[in-house]
Amino acid sequence: MQILQPKPLGLRNLGNSLRLVGDLEKAEEVLNASLILAQKLQLPSDISSALLVLGNIAYTNQQPESALIFYQQAANIAPSQSDRINAQLNQLSLLIDLEKWVNARLLVSKIQPSLTKLPPNRTTIYAQLNLAQSLTRLHQANVSQTADMATIAELIATSHKQAKKLGDKRLEAYALGKLGRLYEQTQQLENAQKLTEKALMLAQAMNSPEISYRWQWQLGRILKKRRDIKSAIAAYQQSVSTLQSLRSDLLAVESDIQFSFRDSVEPVYRELVALLVHSESSESSQEHLLQAREVVESLQLAELENFFREACLDIKPAEIDRIDTQAAVIYPIILKNNLEVILSLPQQPLHHYTIAVSQQKLETTVEKLRQNLVIRTRYSFMPFSKQLYDWLIRPLEKELASSGVKTLVLVPDGVLRNIPIGVLHDGDQYLLEKYSIAFTPSLKLLPPHKLQQNNFKVLGAGLSEARQGFSPLEFVEEEFKKIKLGVPSTVLLNEEFTRKNVESNLRSDFYPIVHIATHGQFSSKAIETFILTWNDRIRINDLDNLLYQSKLPKHQAIELLVLSACETAVGDNHAALGLAGMAVKAGARSTLATLWPVNDESTANLMGQFYQQLSNTKQNKAEALRKSQLFLLKDPNYEHPLYWAPYVLVGNWL
Repeated sequence: MQILQPKPLGLRNLGNSLRLVGDLEKAEEVLNASLILAQKLQLPSDISSALLVLGNIAYTNQQPESALIFYQQAANIAPSQSDRINAQLNQLSLLIDLEKWVNARLLVSKIQPSLTKLPPNRTTIYAQLNLAQSLTRLHQANVSQTADMATIAELIATSHKQAKKLGDKRLEAYALGKLGRLYEQTQQLENAQKLTEKALMLAQAMNSPEISYRWQWQLGRILKKRRDIKSAIAAYQQSVSTLQSLRSDLLAVESDIQFSFRDSVEPVYRELVALLVHSESSESSQEHLLQAREVVESLQLAELENFFREACLDIKPAEIDRIDTQAAVIYPIILKNNLEVILSLPQQPLHHYTIAVSQQKLETTVEKLRQNLVIRTRYSFMPFSKQLYDWLIRPLEKELASSGVKTLVLVPDGVLRNIPIGVLHDGDQYLLEKYSIAFTPSLKLLPPHKLQQNNFKVLGAGLSEARQGFSPLEFVEEEFKKIKLGVPSTVLLNEEFTRKNVESNLRSDFYPIVHIATHGQFSSKAIETFILTWNDRIRINDLDNLLYQSKLPKHQAIELLVLSACETAVGDNHAALGLAGMAVKAGARSTLATLWPVNDESTANLMGQFYQQLSNTKQNKAEALRKSQLFLLKDPNYEHPLYWAPYVLVGNWL
């Protein structure tokens, strides 16, 4: 029997599919195999195509210089003019991202004449629209010797005529919408609206939601500029609704119009929130705030699903008043020029606050706070801690105090996920000294169950020895000794801590608490979010399979997953998405983790206290954590927030 050998095309298609679902490491491996095979068989077209996708992976991995090299190589070896132009267009877009204007102008001068020689087929039209987008960006950057807006409009109009002649309604809708976008940018709003509405009708008739949402969003922007706020809100809501209907289908969008989540999805939600909270109609203000809260929740879910690259979340109605009548939920949302905060208090209407701080200034302050907390200087962090308190908490103080709430639950946005808000300081004391604090990615993911203190048992697993290039954690043994003093525990230490042993223990008995003391990392990329075992790394997508080994029904989920010694990735503004993702994927009702590397000895002390507090039936997990952190704060050896602040409770705080 003849054994069929893999072909470059098959490997390339597999690699591209892996790229689209976010498994970049495996995608790169498969595409390199495709490239080697194509080179061996001397197939220039397959070599060029493999190099092009490898460039896309490098771009996604934030390696722009490597991506440029791949695109250049793909263009150089491409046997057809069409393939060469596609590689050059990717290269041009990246050069514009990097503000390499001279190189971009030079490349435009090569692409434009070549493009006119191609037959007017579907590939050519997409290439023309791609070029028009890059030319628009160059024009907006005031780069000289590039096309003016009239020339760009002519290029898009030509693409539309060609699409119409081909009878390609989908492509026609795409071209019309692009032309509407150009008119929007030149403030010809009436024409922009007409073209956008026509493009939207075509996209909806073709049942193309991945295009429809764009033109609904565009229509909302245009209507906002025309001061028709009611219609603008309706258009934005339709766009968000279309995005939610897509969910996992976002990954199935054709590669020629594949979009970046942060550039082309996030802004829809954020701009809608801005419209809702600043609507001038006092009669509908509470209704709009309720809608804005719903949009913020939906954005958090969309971010997590984009992180996982699948629609995998079990969504439930969020009813905070029924979950905890002594908890306030704070929804901050970061916009370009403002920080908007929605406050939900039990049995009260929603409150709304606008803080006049730019996204750039807020993100810089958060970054400086984290840096100064971690470098262990005495109080260099304090100015940033106070500033963030003034922005995020000070406007809410009166309502929080009068409501009598004991717990603050933050649904954090963007970089606010990367700091523990308990460290924010009002000038007299830390926020932690006044309230218990918890994070949740979304109340819609929250199982409304209180902690069951009966039958407490802990399955512990950890590394005290150096493994896989990571340093030893000398106090892990001490940490488990202190846990055993308060709670019956089974501990898998060092060589006993393997995936197989964890699975075996969870299959044979039910442990309400799983405590893992090891190195790990939370990143904005699922593939880079992991925890370390003796001989392996457990990646986030494997975590739920690992922890759901119990023979008990799934509704008896793990109460608490503790991830001790893990940290958020340095220099990644969205790294704490990995922490939220880990909490969700584990299936545990709550996750306790750390935002930066922690002192071994202080962790052992805190965890010993935490389990003692947890056995107190009169308090919840958030209060148990708070008292444990205050125990360290009052110790002169550990009073610096470096030691007590990084512990955050994610998920159910009850």
